[in-house]
Amino acid sequence: MTRDETHRLVNPRTGRTVAALPARELFQRIAAAAWRCGDPGIVFLDRVNRANPVPSCGRIEATNPCGEVPLLPRESCNLGSVNLARFVRAGAIDWERLDATVGLAVRFLDDVIEVNRYPSDDLLEAARATRKIGLGFMGLAEALAMLGVPYDSEAGVRIAARVARRIRDRARRTSVELAAERGAFPLFDASTYARHGHAPLRNAQLTSVAPTGTISLIAGTTSGIEPMFAIAYVRRVLGRRLIESNALFERVAREQGFFSDDLMARIARTGTVGGEPAVPAHVRRAFVTALEMSPEWHLRMQAAVQRHVDAAVSKTVNLPEQASVEDVAAVFLEAWRARVKGITVYRDRSRPDQVLSAPGARPDVVSVEVDGAYAGGCAGRTCEF
Repeated sequence: MTRDETHRLVNPRTGRTVAALPARELFQRIAAAAWRCGDPGIVFLDRVNRANPVPSCGRIEATNPCGEVPLLPRESCNLGSVNLARFVRAGAIDWERLDATVGLAVRFLDDVIEVNRYPSDDLLEAARATRKIGLGFMGLAEALAMLGVPYDSEAGVRIAARVARRIRDRARRTSVELAAERGAFPLFDASTYARHGHAPLRNAQLTSVAPTGTISLIAGTTSGIEPMFAIAYVRRVLGRRLIESNALFERVAREQGFFSDDLMARIARTGTVGGEPAVPAHVRRAFVTALEMSPEWHLRMQAAVQRHVDAAVSKTVNLPEQASVEDVAAVFLEAWRARVKGITVYRDRSRPDQVLSAPGARPDVVSVEVDGAYAGGCAGRTCEF
């Protein structure tokens, strides 16, 4: 792009070039569209394919809608997530219990491949040829807050990387054990694992970090690797506006003696505790929210986790309403430099039906609000560009 080269538009069905346009112009149009409505996100297919464990099966050309599972045609999106908040005890992570849970989860997901009823034989064959699964985690932001560690800190990034590495290593050990018991995935001999002398694996792909929108809502924790969006907010349900708060923050506030209904109402007007003097400084830092941190920390967290994940990591960089198209473009470029496999940028209020909203310049918005009908995930509208 810096050399003002052209970019070819290729028909994926024929492989023929159908048009060409300046790469800089195309990149700016992508950034402008993402600035307007959050779409499109970006996936770096060159990086995805360098990590493809079975390149002999062809190039990976797409991911699932949330970006965390690049797959070959007809393969299965077979995912599960560990709630990290449940593994923090007495101010530390219970690593042994996490290991045991990961081992059980890998066996469970591998069994899903066997018991699943496939709509067609080609889907069954693709799923069993590589036996890919995607074990990830949710509740990272809550776990860090329980440890008293800010999300946007060197310590927070190191802990997240250690967690991802631990899950990956335990998942691989379990897959080796399963291969010894039940056999390796059929294409193992043609895989990059075999080429590098790795012990036979039951699964070509083991880890992935999904957004976990719905299941984190059910589990009552923070989603995927995302930071907290708001500490207290107003939920709209059947025409009523109800103040809700982060359960962990409320528990800390009660235990440390600074909880009050007035405090929660004030926090619900901004969504954050960063400027709230009634909240102790160490608590304010531990409960940092998505729009309070710079894009750099979003990307550093994603890159640190991605280094230890087989598939990809679903991540959104949240930008304030006042962010420019150039800010969006800068995030896309930094994501490429950070060697992640994909990225989504979302500018606050760039959609009128936004699920979570924080107060801004608009006079009609007086508190943080969440759509009561929202079930989670990464579904959204597309926009033209």
